[in-house]
Amino acid sequence: MLPPARWPPRLPREEERWSRRPRTRRQRQPARSRSSWWVYEAEQPLLLKYAARSEGCHTEPVDFSLSEQEQAVADLSRQILGDLSTPERHKQLEADSTVHDTQAWQALSEAGLVGVSLPEDCGGGGLGFLATCLMLEEIGRTTARVPFLAPVAAMAVAEFSPGHHCLAGMADGSVLVSPALVEAGRDPMDPSTSASSNGDEWTLSGTKEMIPFADQADCLLVTATAVDGVGLFLVDKAASQVEVVLQETTSGLVEGKVVFSGVPAERLGEGSGPVEWLVQRCTAALSAVAVGVVSEALRITAAYTSEREQFGRPIATFQAVGQRVGDAYIDTEAIRLTALQACWRLDQGLEASTEVAVAKYWAADGGQRVANAAQHLHGGMGVDRDYPLWRYYVWAKHLELSLGGATAQLLRIGDALAAGTA
Repeated sequence: MLPPARWPPRLPREEERWSRRPRTRRQRQPARSRSSWWVYEAEQPLLLKYAARSEGCHTEPVDFSLSEQEQAVADLSRQILGDLSTPERHKQLEADSTVHDTQAWQALSEAGLVGVSLPEDCGGGGLGFLATCLMLEEIGRTTARVPFLAPVAAMAVAEFSPGHHCLAGMADGSVLVSPALVEAGRDPMDPSTSASSNGDEWTLSGTKEMIPFADQADCLLVTATAVDGVGLFLVDKAASQVEVVLQETTSGLVEGKVVFSGVPAERLGEGSGPVEWLVQRCTAALSAVAVGVVSEALRITAAYTSEREQFGRPIATFQAVGQRVGDAYIDTEAIRLTALQACWRLDQGLEASTEVAVAKYWAADGGQRVANAAQHLHGGMGVDRDYPLWRYYVWAKHLELSLGGATAQLLRIGDALAAGTA
């Protein structure tokens, strides 16, 4: 038997024990409307009865914990990067104008983490996309100067060109492949870079912006528009028809503008499917990095406000400060949960376009709120370059705008809702 349509349920009028006798002025209470959520004394047995019936409908609770292998990946990544990618190491790299922390990258490669999601037959770990995202979270937590999108691009090569001769090098970190998805004012799924074919041979012409680690990359994974639509192409960066112009970014990492002038290319897969596959996973990967960035920014802020004293007590005990940190915690958890959902669905091969957009929206919108709150609660200390917080602020800002900010993600979600696919 289902509960009555009205909630809370009401017994027949004659069975109510609610007193209707007039009261004195002292006894009178505020009138209760018929839509009130207050539970009368006569209604309590019914509530208990329906609650008891619903207990038998519950199944076993859903287990959201990571698998043993996934937890091992997260723990190992945190240990390696926690030891190598320290604030002191960052200062040393910045003083030397070093873009790529080869020491940290080599350690991740030797531990098998760079190729953890690649097939075992090419030297990878054989785990899913979620395992790579757990490593990316730790990269964000330490703001490690490593090409964190390279493992995702390598997964695309393995997915659409199994047995490719570069896969072994991608798995051990010796061959670096960077995704080239961004063009000024263009959607990643609608590039202006053109692809021309002559039989089985392809050439690309056009310009890509903000390619991560473009100067250090060996190969570029490029989206381009062909006669049959958008496609995904692998380009040797050493080709003479490739020109790289370095670009400085908000985060301090150097990216590159790359001009292709009829460069030979190898097409991966058919149609637009490979492009959508790569764009979704790169977007989800950015959200995973954002989880680590905001989590560590929040931890630093919580520790600072607990130790910093004003008027004889820690500033964390002031209500306004506590509320600001609490709001930042809520945003951080929303970023973490939506990113995990998107990464898990992609890992399982499920439709995840809306979930990816939701995760990136939270990484962009919630991420900037957490970063701003952290800076605000630190005062002048937050912008001191001898203090680590500023790196998390600029990383959060960079991730916010990469592959579409909050507005772009809301437009994608709106399109999905209008099409009935959300």
